[in-house]
Amino acid sequence: MAFNEDSRVKIPAILHFIRLGYVYIPQSQQNRREETNIFEPIFIESLLRINPGISEDDIIRLLDELTLELDYEDLGRKFYQRLTATSGIKLIDFKNFDNNSFHVTTELTCKNNEEEFRPDITVLINGMPLAFVEVKKPHNKEGVIAERSRINSRFKNKYFRRFANITQLMIFSNNMEYEDGIVEPVFGAFYATSAYSDLKFNYFREDDDYPVRQKLGDISEEQENFVLKDNNLLVVKHSPEFKTNKSENSPTNRILSSMFSKERLAFILRYAIAYVEEEKGLEKHIMRYPQIFATKAIAARLEEGKQKGIIWHTQGSGKTALAFFNVKHLRDYYQKQNVIPKFYFIVDRIDLLIQASAEFSNRGLKVNPVNSRQDFIKDLQVVGALHNDSGKPEITVVNIQKFTENATAVAIPDYDIQTQRVFFLDEAHRSYNPKGNYLANLINSDRKAVIIALTGTPLLREVAKEYDSRLLFGNYIHKYYYNRSIADGYTLRLIREEIEGSFKLEMKEMMEEIKLLKGDIKASDVYAQPKFAKGLLDYITKDLIDFRDFWQDETLGGLVVCDSSKQAKMLFQLFEEQYGEQEISVENLPVAAEPSLPYGKRKRKKLNAALILHDENDKNIRKDLIKAYKFGRVDILFVYNMLLTGFDAKRLKKLYLARVIQDHNLLQTLTRVNRPYKKYHYGYVVDFADISSAFDRTNRLYFEELQDQLGDEMEMYSNLFKTEEEIRTEINGIQETLFHFDTENRELFSQQISQITDKKNCWLWSKPYALPKS
Repeated sequence: MAFNEDSRVKIPAILHFIRLGYVYIPQSQQNRREETNIFEPIFIESLLRINPGISEDDIIRLLDELTLELDYEDLGRKFYQRLTATSGIKLIDFKNFDNNSFHVTTELTCKNNEEEFRPDITVLINGMPLAFVEVKKPHNKEGVIAERSRINSRFKNKYFRRFANITQLMIFSNNMEYEDGIVEPVFGAFYATSAYSDLKFNYFREDDDYPVRQKLGDISEEQENFVLKDNNLLVVKHSPEFKTNKSENSPTNRILSSMFSKERLAFILRYAIAYVEEEKGLEKHIMRYPQIFATKAIAARLEEGKQKGIIWHTQGSGKTALAFFNVKHLRDYYQKQNVIPKFYFIVDRIDLLIQASAEFSNRGLKVNPVNSRQDFIKDLQVVGALHNDSGKPEITVVNIQKFTENATAVAIPDYDIQTQRVFFLDEAHRSYNPKGNYLANLINSDRKAVIIALTGTPLLREVAKEYDSRLLFGNYIHKYYYNRSIADGYTLRLIREEIEGSFKLEMKEMMEEIKLLKGDIKASDVYAQPKFAKGLLDYITKDLIDFRDFWQDETLGGLVVCDSSKQAKMLFQLFEEQYGEQEISVENLPVAAEPSLPYGKRKRKKLNAALILHDENDKNIRKDLIKAYKFGRVDILFVYNMLLTGFDAKRLKKLYLARVIQDHNLLQTLTRVNRPYKKYHYGYVVDFADISSAFDRTNRLYFEELQDQLGDEMEMYSNLFKTEEEIRTEINGIQETLFHFDTENRELFSQQISQITDKKNCWLWSKPYALPKS
């Protein structure tokens, strides 16, 4: 008996949908509008039921409007606004989600002119095709990769614009368990939301504290036979394999329960989707699973009457995005209690205020930046939650240093409508001293405020000995560690590169020479001397050029963390002497573009750089230069204290560390290079400062803290760097695999080695490795 993806995965998935309460529509009864695939009879019947008082003519007119709006080049933003609107004709009843209609069908053709495709399973809510499922049989690696390429190609196609715009959720599964830590995963069951290109696959792992509540229903013999017969697969009904594949615990059926149980689906459609104005244009994002469970954990904590707590999600996991999603969720949470929430995002530096404000604004929030004491006092006195007439949700972004004593002297007015302030406190692992003015005045400004502290590292009592962070901010609400983030592909592991021995010797001799000439001079002043800085700069620029040449990718960027502000200025001055005066007007910088010619035939671009210091240029110029770097229009940034936390530039893959940084600040700095970018497997840290002892100390502190608070979780930090032993093991494994390959396959060996590490620059490659013999 022949088995394929239909019998192994698709039919069991359809039967699972029926157990979740969905009604199966046979292929012969797919009565819909072809231009949108909206099932008109179901749509009309559903909207009449959930919108008492409207007429069928009203719904027909609405259908015509939707058909036009789904043709917009907006990734479906206008449609999504209608889908989640609380006024006008409701497309979905979110107050009573069971009041909606739930259907599933198979092989529904998405067609425009001669172009068409057919998802394996289409999911309909009130007759609207809001989701689909694509399945492949297990171990079909090529099939999964091809499916990802196909969906990217389809959604780029203008003929499929309406189908891309109406789709909110997609599942891709080959019914296998996850293969962790893969940059481009091919085994497992993944979810995504629509995109016109570069579709992002997300893992989903259940959280035992917030399980799926909906119980599976029974499926009758008649229903099962009906589905099998409609798909011409009645012959597989009694096979042992088919019975096994129907299990609710199969990878495909688990993710269907996770995403399509009715409570979860209502949450995802209403709160888990965001439209983001990114550097390259509009993108549609969907919550990562730890953000979903953290949001549920916050609501659960509030239900218990708790007013504070800590979210510990590792760097790169999207804590600012988490705050945005919670503005949406908590706004509705409080409004159900006739309470109007006001949201604040608290930072402790002006550069983080600028960055957070941009991220919230890009996601569609009205941002009120507090730039002075008077601004904050004025905000406290505003009755109600909105400062604007558009009705857009708002967040106030505040530098905590603006919380002066005057903030507590203001009489908070009595409100006709009860107001609840919610403070998201960013980077809570830093030493926010409760005895100092800033934090004390924040807390005292509203004793009834909810405080949600966000951190990417545990709050070490040995570092902040004057207080216990958990007593200040409350216990952990939700946790998401490095090991899980790396396994999920949201962050990369790092490779630490030591410096070439000859360069070390040269720099040591130069230091001695400078000390001899200058007499009693501090090490920091030696590092800022032109002669020393010139050697450092030459090493960095050559290394970045070699790095780009090796990967044949000129979009890769570098970040130089200097030993002092003085050294940063000297390095930048020397850079300008070598490459010419650097442009600070972004409009005059060359526009970044992906190369059209083969790498070897292109003229190498001249490097450019920017100096980012708090006393260099004004804040608007710094803001523009940082944005230009993210766009790929600046190659290198020279910094001292700025951009070491919260700075997110995916193209940054080479960190040049010229200073020793301690404790949680070290981890914050290192993880600037851990964002996924293209198909790169690692971020690279060029270690001029020899951070090994500082990193070992930090690991020890974390280990002790984790043992006390969380049990043995040390692996989440030991996984951050790729070790020499691990790299050796992988290289030896590849050598063993390719031992009998002929010389024509040496290229394959080289490619696999390059995926482990940069063989030109990694410190391990100073040791000889023989190529395998043919």
